[in-house]
Amino acid sequence: MMQTFTPLQVPMDKSRVNSLDHDGDFKVDDNVLLKFAKGTKVIFAHRFGVSSWTVTARLHLLLSDGTEERYFLKSASEAHGRTLIEGEFNAMSELYKWAPTLVPKPHSWGRYRVDEPEVHFFLSQYIDMSDAMPDPHQLCEKLARLHRESASPTGQYGFHVTTCQGRATQCVAWEKDWTVFFTKLLQHVIDVDFELNGAWDELDRAEKRLIRFVIPRLLGALTTEGRKIKPSLIHGDLWEGNIGTAIDGSDVLLFDSAAFYAHSELEVADWRPYYNKISNKVYLETYLEYQEPSEPKEEWDDRNRLYSIYWNVIYSVNHIAQGKAIRQV
Repeated sequence: MMQTFTPLQVPMDKSRVNSLDHDGDFKVDDNVLLKFAKGTKVIFAHRFGVSSWTVTARLHLLLSDGTEERYFLKSASEAHGRTLIEGEFNAMSELYKWAPTLVPKPHSWGRYRVDEPEVHFFLSQYIDMSDAMPDPHQLCEKLARLHRESASPTGQYGFHVTTCQGRATQCVAWEKDWTVFFTKLLQHVIDVDFELNGAWDELDRAEKRLIRFVIPRLLGALTTEGRKIKPSLIHGDLWEGNIGTAIDGSDVLLFDSAAFYAHSELEVADWRPYYNKISNKVYLETYLEYQEPSEPKEEWDDRNRLYSIYWNVIYSVNHIAQGKAIRQV
């Protein structure tokens, strides 16, 4: 399931053309239209949005029944691009199953007809969104409900396909024990970080002590003395850049998911790092109004700090050019 890291290439951009049979600056591959009923036509297609790892576009289609709909398209190249796209489609589909008002509806994924380079695409419903910071209560109420109501299909932690956070694959093979799962999850990105950003003896010693002593102590306490924690579906990359609000103000929406089933507290530990605007304490405090910490509650902040290490390390993995500087901060 889990693949080793390979640098992700943004798809070779053959999408910009001078002559199209529709309005816009984006060429729609024939295989995209095969995901719709015969007779579907492109009214316009534009490059849309900014992404470090993919090419993105907005499509306006005339469906075979005469109705018009808009879709968001994302594409990525080569084998790692397939992993990223397949993972995101499955992640968004799982989120939509449990919380259909929380994410745009995913439509399909597939491969472009063009052979070189190999390019895969993901289609979802397009919704006009504001990039303003989300309302804390609407976001946190919906998120807490997702964490409470979602149920792992295996009863274990993990996911049925590899998901990617940014360019980095996550180690999400099914595991029944949370301590074991989190250790593997963290060890994978630690290994990739050292591969990309070089050895650092002091960090290596600290991380080994963390894995040997801190993780078993803090996470082991979650399941001692008769305690239990459930595997909850998490978005898996929940910073403000992956959250929007519908222009009409009706819904807070999540996108760019790297979902898997985990201890729900892992999700909001991504709100601790300084480089996210959502680190504003109002978000974490509001989340705790809707979802109580696991027992032992007095160790909540220690677990939050521990879990935030995963997000910090994978952030370093995703910013190779700055990786060493990020680690030292």
